[in-house]
Amino acid sequence: MRKRRRRFLQLAAAVAVLAAAPHPASSQAAYPTRPVRFIVGQAAGSSSDITARLIAQWLSERLHQQFVVEARPGAGGNIATEAVVRSPPDGYTLLLVNAQNTINAALYEQLSFDFLRDIAPVTPAFPAKSVPEFIAYAKANPGKINMASAGIGGPQHVAGELFKFMAGVDMTHVPYRGTTPAVTDLLAGQVQVMFDVTPTAIPQITAGKLRPLAVTTAERLAALPQLPTIGKFLKGYEASAWIGIGVPKGTPADIVATLNREVNAAIVDSTIKHRLDELGAMVVSPTSPTEFASFIAEDAAKWAKVIKSAGIKPQ
Repeated sequence: MRKRRRRFLQLAAAVAVLAAAPHPASSQAAYPTRPVRFIVGQAAGSSSDITARLIAQWLSERLHQQFVVEARPGAGGNIATEAVVRSPPDGYTLLLVNAQNTINAALYEQLSFDFLRDIAPVTPAFPAKSVPEFIAYAKANPGKINMASAGIGGPQHVAGELFKFMAGVDMTHVPYRGTTPAVTDLLAGQVQVMFDVTPTAIPQITAGKLRPLAVTTAERLAALPQLPTIGKFLKGYEASAWIGIGVPKGTPADIVATLNREVNAAIVDSTIKHRLDELGAMVVSPTSPTEFASFIAEDAAKWAKVIKSAGIKPQ
């Protein structure tokens, strides 16, 4: 299982579009026979929303029913998750799951649902020009570097906290209400560093407005082949804003199998893969619902340690 785990953790600010863990029941009738809701906990136009729409179009064409993407942002994705948890386990309500879900499992002490139980997993004007230079500068200037993120407890925040812990540096976290205002202040020099997702970072990097130092994934990204991984300098460092699909626990096994088969076909389709490459996504090889469930559990345990160590509390 260790080899599979290493491959999963290479996801990236990228995409692992998989389906859910099976249930022994059967749906009997052909699936789907009516439109399917595909709920996303992030705003329209976000990388999660873009990915969901790519997959929804693919599923609509392959399964001859509309898969309708519905954005329900708010509360760090908990609003969307609860909507799916409360839906009938019949395959007609899907959830775009991502790293925020596993972070929330440890971040929020009181939720009306248990994600792991209830969802079936179907760089600025700055002197440093490399990760070693950045670490040296941060150590020489403790607390003087402002680190932006899209909000407390989000993937960008915890990726930065993991870096701080492993590098032994002190940076001041500056949370924003979303990625756009964070990047705006980064470009203006109000903050000095950000662990951003590739879809929003790449245009600024290409335009020469941001200086990238490294990628947080376990391997280099095809969209930014010139950049080393942080793990090259901090052994074992890896942080991935992955994306997948989940359904309410108890969804019939044959529906889960259908979704798993079709989504796995989508991520190896040349057109979709090219579009995801443009977004800076790293697509994992097709895998099973059981493997995806194991990855989710491991990811939740990893971020629980970071959240506890950093003392992160939701606001």
